[in-house]
Amino acid sequence: MSDQHASGGAAPKGAPFDRFVPDLLEHGGPRRGAPQTLDRRLFVQLQVFTGALDTAPAVEAVRRSGLEAVVYANVNDPRGIGVLVLTEDPSHFATVARELFLTPEFTALTPLPDFTMLGRTYAGGREPDVEDFLLRKARRHALNPELEWAVWYPLRRFGAFNRLPRGEQAKIMGEHATIGRGYGEAGYAVDIRLECHGLDRDDNEFVLGILGPDLYPLSKLIKDMRSTRQTSEFIQAMGPFFVGRVIYQAPVPDSARTSAGGSGY
Repeated sequence: MSDQHASGGAAPKGAPFDRFVPDLLEHGGPRRGAPQTLDRRLFVQLQVFTGALDTAPAVEAVRRSGLEAVVYANVNDPRGIGVLVLTEDPSHFATVARELFLTPEFTALTPLPDFTMLGRTYAGGREPDVEDFLLRKARRHALNPELEWAVWYPLRRFGAFNRLPRGEQAKIMGEHATIGRGYGEAGYAVDIRLECHGLDRDDNEFVLGILGPDLYPLSKLIKDMRSTRQTSEFIQAMGPFFVGRVIYQAPVPDSARTSAGGSGY
């Protein structure tokens, strides 16, 4: 995954570790010969509720809030909905979004905190346009009306993965990415990958959203991933899984409409 965790001034292997300089920047690939860095990222949170005999009041409350948000019908709960909120300012979760969820339309529902997911976009060090990747790509995916199905889930890897040499980590992740890229290039699925270290109640490390125009390819993609070395050897826990179908999406912001090109996945 991201190289930034080890780039903050760590001592060489075997040297005394007596000083660490935090690196809070996201690092993309070189662009026109110059390194790309960015001190901005997108935060994404999913809140899930049950007891919605009629989804219209909740949808209208989300629309009125002005938040960049998606409302899903919970496929595994005929009275359930999920609300996905996207923002660069995480304080919105404690202010504007909190105010939304304290309106009568939502206090009439029962929250399901076991399904709450919160993460942030992150760069892996190779992105050709790091700003587009961190701030716009997830918005284009989550708010795309053609992508009406979504599977959201958290996961945690065994710590042994982090002790592997960087080259071996890259090889393992490359196998994983090849499968996802195949689905993306065929138009079956796109993903939203988020880090959630220290943000997740259950100590998960990542939140994944797999989105597409149909449900079956999303399930098949997750099945195909099970045979990769990362999933079969290094995933400690996955889930719970939230499966939703879009019933409302805020418009894609004009600032997020421009794509950097390449595979959607």
